[in-house]
Amino acid sequence: MVCSWEGIETSLRFKTSISPKAAVVAARLGRFARRLSILDQIAARPTLLQSQYYGSDIVMPNIKKIDLNLLVVLDALLDECNVTRAATRLGYTQPTISGMLTRLRDLFGDPLFVRTQRGLLATPRAQALAVPLKQLLAASQHLVAREIFDPASAEVTFTISSNDYLQNAILVPFVKVLRNEARHVRLAITPAIFEGLSDALARGQIDLAVTVPEFAMSDLPSRLLYRERYVVAVRPLHPLARRGAMTVERFCNYDHIVVSPTGGSFEGPTDQALARLKLRRKVRYSMSSFLLVPQTLQTDDLVAVVPSRLLRDNDKRLVVLKPPIAVPGFDVIAVWHPRVDREPAHRWLRNRLVEISKTP
Repeated sequence: MVCSWEGIETSLRFKTSISPKAAVVAARLGRFARRLSILDQIAARPTLLQSQYYGSDIVMPNIKKIDLNLLVVLDALLDECNVTRAATRLGYTQPTISGMLTRLRDLFGDPLFVRTQRGLLATPRAQALAVPLKQLLAASQHLVAREIFDPASAEVTFTISSNDYLQNAILVPFVKVLRNEARHVRLAITPAIFEGLSDALARGQIDLAVTVPEFAMSDLPSRLLYRERYVVAVRPLHPLARRGAMTVERFCNYDHIVVSPTGGSFEGPTDQALARLKLRRKVRYSMSSFLLVPQTLQTDDLVAVVPSRLLRDNDKRLVVLKPPIAVPGFDVIAVWHPRVDREPAHRWLRNRLVEISKTP
């Protein structure tokens, strides 16, 4: 175990630089250390203590300089009561263990062990340390151990922000996964955040955002979920629904619906593609919600250029056509804050979203 009191002390002092789990365990380590009387004996400055073993004053080192490996050796010696067996157990040489025992005696101001015909006999001081020492080492091991996330038994809450199209395309299928694999997990789906996304992630207001790159800060960790393409959608009775009826000129002559997630715009990627051909379409209606489009298209001979997955469940009510011009698609990404980058629950969340996204 490679660890030091300096790292624990720093973690306790600056909790904002470590994960919540690490802060809790670090606090436990401090409590266990006090039970070992180490923190009671070792002050911030070198202190003179009376050694029961040497019968003279010794200088106790600063807590920052104590090596936790000494406590691992002490634990092995308490279990084995034999220097040779303790050395074999830990992979050290016998002289190394003997040297570390000398340092332990200086640390605690007690002989800790005395030699007998049957081996080492722990002193009352050493015997009193046995239980809290094992608790301390177990907490230390828990601090560095890789946490395992079991979705079947986990009781956590995920908060994901996205617009209504991505909620329909990604998060509705994800709910099905939760029902099958993680029935105790709670999911909060919140509206898309277009400004202040980084701050919302940093504060823990949301755990993850499903969005497009233009709305995400480039310094945030992200993962590509899928690349979306645009299609033309009309009602079945629309004149453009007939075979061979779609031309770019006729496409531009009908009234169009555009979706403006930020609200109020009458232009989109289709208009930019038409402008390169020096053409314009007639955008009559601007909507902030993608989910309004399918129903609105059925009211009249309107046209909408929308992401293909929006119409995944509307193939019988609407006719899906290939655009008469090349309209660039867009990437859909998952974005999170670095503080949760290595947390097992969040890794599972991101991996499952990627797997779900593979199904068009």
